[in-house]
Amino acid sequence: MAADLDGGPRPDVGAQRAELGPLLGIALRPGESWYLIDSRWFKQWKKYVGFDSWDMYNVGEPNLFPGPIDNSGLFADPERQTLKEHLIDELDYVLVPTEAWNKLVNWYGCVEGQQPIVRKVVEYGLFVKHCKVEVYLLELKLCENSDPTNVLTCHFSKADTIATIEKEMRQLFNILSEKETRLWSRYMSNAYEQVSNLDSTVQDAGLYHGQVLLIEVKNEDGTWPRQSLPAKVSGFSYNSYSCRESPSQSQPGICGLSNLGNTCFMNSALQCLSNTPPLTEYFLEDKYEAEINHDNPLGMRGEIAEAYAELIKQMWSGRHSHVAPRMFKTQVGRFAPQFSGYQQQDSQELLAFLLDGLHEDLNRVKKKPYLELKDANGRPDSVVAKEAWENHRLRNDSIIVDIFHGLFKSTLVCPKCSKVSVTFDPFCYLTLPLPLKKDRSMDVVLVFAGLHHRPTQYRVVVPMMGAVSDLCEALSKLSKIPAENMVVTDVYNHRFHKIFQMDEGLSHIMPKDNIFVYEVCKSSDGAECITLSVYFREKRIRQSSTSSGTVLCGQPLLISVPKHKLTLDHLYKVVLEQIGHYIKFPLTKEYSSVCLDSGICNGSSGGCEVEEMEHQDGDEEGREKASETDSCQSEGCAHDLLGKEGQHHKKHLFTFSLVNSYGTSEINSITTEGKLLKLNSYATLAIDLDPDTRKLLFDEQESQAFEKDASMLQSQKKKTTVALKDCIELFTTMETLGEHDPWYCPNCKKHQQATKKFDLWSLPRILVVHLKRFSYNRYWRDKLDTVVEFPIRDLSMSEFVCDPTADPYVYDLIAVSNHYGAMGVGHYTAYAKNKVNGKWYYFDDSSVSMASEDQIVTKAAYVLFYQRRDSKKHVAPSLPAESKLALEECDGMDTN
Repeated sequence: MAADLDGGPRPDVGAQRAELGPLLGIALRPGESWYLIDSRWFKQWKKYVGFDSWDMYNVGEPNLFPGPIDNSGLFADPERQTLKEHLIDELDYVLVPTEAWNKLVNWYGCVEGQQPIVRKVVEYGLFVKHCKVEVYLLELKLCENSDPTNVLTCHFSKADTIATIEKEMRQLFNILSEKETRLWSRYMSNAYEQVSNLDSTVQDAGLYHGQVLLIEVKNEDGTWPRQSLPAKVSGFSYNSYSCRESPSQSQPGICGLSNLGNTCFMNSALQCLSNTPPLTEYFLEDKYEAEINHDNPLGMRGEIAEAYAELIKQMWSGRHSHVAPRMFKTQVGRFAPQFSGYQQQDSQELLAFLLDGLHEDLNRVKKKPYLELKDANGRPDSVVAKEAWENHRLRNDSIIVDIFHGLFKSTLVCPKCSKVSVTFDPFCYLTLPLPLKKDRSMDVVLVFAGLHHRPTQYRVVVPMMGAVSDLCEALSKLSKIPAENMVVTDVYNHRFHKIFQMDEGLSHIMPKDNIFVYEVCKSSDGAECITLSVYFREKRIRQSSTSSGTVLCGQPLLISVPKHKLTLDHLYKVVLEQIGHYIKFPLTKEYSSVCLDSGICNGSSGGCEVEEMEHQDGDEEGREKASETDSCQSEGCAHDLLGKEGQHHKKHLFTFSLVNSYGTSEINSITTEGKLLKLNSYATLAIDLDPDTRKLLFDEQESQAFEKDASMLQSQKKKTTVALKDCIELFTTMETLGEHDPWYCPNCKKHQQATKKFDLWSLPRILVVHLKRFSYNRYWRDKLDTVVEFPIRDLSMSEFVCDPTADPYVYDLIAVSNHYGAMGVGHYTAYAKNKVNGKWYYFDDSSVSMASEDQIVTKAAYVLFYQRRDSKKHVAPSLPAESKLALEECDGMDTN
């Protein structure tokens, strides 16, 4: 048993594993509290206790000790402790239940001043329940009808009821309990909508981040203040769409969609579907009404189809420049929990859900028959394909199948017995891979070992799947420092989060990591060298019995010292030379009379003593020594600071303490036999400075400064261009199944790593192409910004269709969903061609503007919509009479 930070017993690492293991695997339950922990601290704890079976090396080693729980990496504002945006589960933080949190806090404590990050488990979904920890609370802006300019910001859970919000608003605005009130949601253009169901949750009410809620108090005469307002402002029903009417500037289909709070992904997908002529025609002509399948257990009671139909009619009425699709968003969230919140999502995933949901809501098959799938068994492809398509239509018959479904041919070959398996499967969209980048650029800072040499930032190009040694070789070519003299580290919170081995993969290093490469000098005579980590710590007044009394500061050092020279004086000299470019040598007579006693602090001596060497004004020898010291130091020399042989006092600026890898705990096991220090490689030393000494000695601005190498001027990402047909060819290229994704061979009676090949047998009327820009693996998440050259018209797909009897497949582009920015963040927009007037438009949430064809092909293109040319001209969607009139009056005008 070890002592925890509170002085009580801490179980050994095996007991910690045994106690926390079962707790970390429990399921989420609605209403429970879970805690966020910075993934870096948690991974360090797992290493320390050997939580993962593959990571049992050095279990329990002091240099792996995690120290107190530190969540500072999760905060955008450390003072207010507000979370950074777009934090990712398992990548940035881990979630632990209350019992596990309490154990960890009892064993390790928390960094002083940090409050626990506790969140509730919220249940999503109407029929299929789904639990999720609500990491980001919803921010609502609250005000009174009598003073709408006095807006207060509060945070609520999506599981809170409207009654909870009303109660909070009564308290905030001092409204008596006997007073009758009403709540209103306020939207853009001063549109209001009453929120009348107090039992409804925030989630079900469709409230979004930043939503303004107004509370209205009933008048003494029984009337309501808002009764005097125009009906179009105060009388929206809860199920209506809030629209901006502007008939003089609106055209059918050229209608923006308001951003309800990170809903640009949804708006982008909806604009693409809205500008798919055969689907929009189907809804505008009310054909869907006769085909709604309310009883399909795989559907959504027809509610998604009805909500989509209402939205499309609003967008194509010709009366609105933009619509706020709140009710549609609410309906989607009820059936798809992943879209119920207001965090950024993926337009293609929303599109896939919507097409599937519309299909099941509009499936003409009321009772699906059971069908047994058959392998080809040598039969002709045409026979097997026809059988597969007919079987598909027996269970799936809807407008979505009519328009969007095609047929794949899948061929699997066993590498052992050569068994060939051919199947035909329907698809709704093509997900095409992009050629993977072979290399990546990385920004790293090289810390030189020489005196007065600033660290320098370099941009190096390394193999995507390379090793740390490749990084060092690339950096060596730019810096002329030998690669074998480099140590690559990840610096986090003024300490080394990780020191990499040369053979480790670069996939472990993510773009946001702070990578510092240290030059460590090798011994010229081939003697063994010891590499040491050195942290800087500032002494603080103890606030409690659990505080360490110090906090890390500055940039850590990594130094290498020959083992036979590992004395205090030599170590001191090496460190002083390393920080020489930013240390401020004593400039005043008062400070030049101060010396710090050398030695290693062992945690029990209470620190080093400060002695004063008094120089009397009449003492010529004292004045001469002081003058010599000032002169020497003004030239940046460490001579007097190191002392001279035979002197009784050595004028050291700092002392060392041996600490754990987090710099939080003193270790008392230093011995000095024959004046040599008994230290192992990668032991950690700390330099403790009180705030005044730190301010006096160190130039803080200079300590953080670094030069920028010319390589930093180079573009971080090379612009590469591929053709859409290259992506299709890559999709249809034969591949070998992965080790973890084998195929069960019916001949061999075992799983085999078979070869697999996809081919296209038949293509749909509307071909949706999803460019797979986002790549994932255990350590790396990235977005490919490759420019894919795709044709606006005359896309011939016949060469990729293996059905020899198929008619020509020629397509024209009708819409594009765009994604700008990095993975997990960014913004979605859409280009779409209005079928009525044949012009292209750019849809950016509520803003709509005209576009030209030469603007459409960009690196942001994410999902492409192509329409197949028919032998006869396609009939445009039928429009209401008022829409046709609006089109005649407004043709060619932009709407913004």
